[in-house]
Amino acid sequence: MDIRTRIARTVACAAVLAGLLAVAPGASGAGLRAVTGPLSVKVGIADQKASVFDDARLRGLGLRYARRSVAWDSLRSARQTAEVDNWVAGAKAVGAEPLLTFSRSSGPRGRRPPTAAALTREFRRFRRRYPAIKTYSTWNEANQCGVGTCKNPQLVAQYYRAMRRACPSCKVLAADLLDQPNMVSWARAFRRAARVEPKYWGLHDYIDANRFQTTRTRQLLRAVKGEVWLTEIGGLVARRNGSRIKLPGNKAHAAKVTRFIFERLARVSRRITRIYMYHWSSSTPRDSWDSAFIGADGRPRPSLAVFERILQGMHTTYGAARTASR
Repeated sequence: MDIRTRIARTVACAAVLAGLLAVAPGASGAGLRAVTGPLSVKVGIADQKASVFDDARLRGLGLRYARRSVAWDSLRSARQTAEVDNWVAGAKAVGAEPLLTFSRSSGPRGRRPPTAAALTREFRRFRRRYPAIKTYSTWNEANQCGVGTCKNPQLVAQYYRAMRRACPSCKVLAADLLDQPNMVSWARAFRRAARVEPKYWGLHDYIDANRFQTTRTRQLLRAVKGEVWLTEIGGLVARRNGSRIKLPGNKAHAAKVTRFIFERLARVSRRITRIYMYHWSSSTPRDSWDSAFIGADGRPRPSLAVFERILQGMHTTYGAARTASR
């Protein structure tokens, strides 16, 4: 075989390999359309504290979306109402669109989930108090056993139908799900009970992200239709909640995860349209969960520098695309 024949065959093999790599995301994703060009997801912050909106470093990022979980009966408590009021006011002050996710009561009702009628009454109360908020999720981490809805997706489907009837103009997420083994079966049971295809789903993608995987993200995308919002996600620094699920965590790891989220995970499918990074700042050096960009000492962590570079690149690309389209 002469040298020219060898070169020709090498080039042909390289072309075949490139073609296989180009279709690999779709093939392994059962028809999922991966993002191959500039990333255009909407990015926000998820944090329970109203004080984060006072941080000039957060305001400087230009984030236009914010997410918080609220006890479903929180407006029956003066203290909790004040906390939600302050958080909503903080989001408004920085120009961020709020997403509120209902969660279990922090009062005497404890872990028992409300009836659909009770949740609807409280949802209407929220709508009256915060008429500008039109983005909600039915239940926080609904497939996590311990919050009362793990084995009752039918109840959450009732929440979903009731909330959509109460506010037809609202964006209502089917639920916020954890990427744990029962996620797909829970979502399928919900879809059967809802009798309508939800347009939006929430996913807390901690296991995939912190293991540098896309497996469970793809599983949910195959199991449901509509958009999937990563309503909580972040690189783990420390975890002290006694979970049996093992995940790595330290400041350097969190920075790598932040990069992975945007460079790999968000590109799995065009149906991933929003990312809410959890969270901005840790409260104490002994938080049960810490994936914050700012430590309890007020100092930024390496993950913040990564996040800033990613956002800057997205803003630059978006601005260039808008200029080119004129």
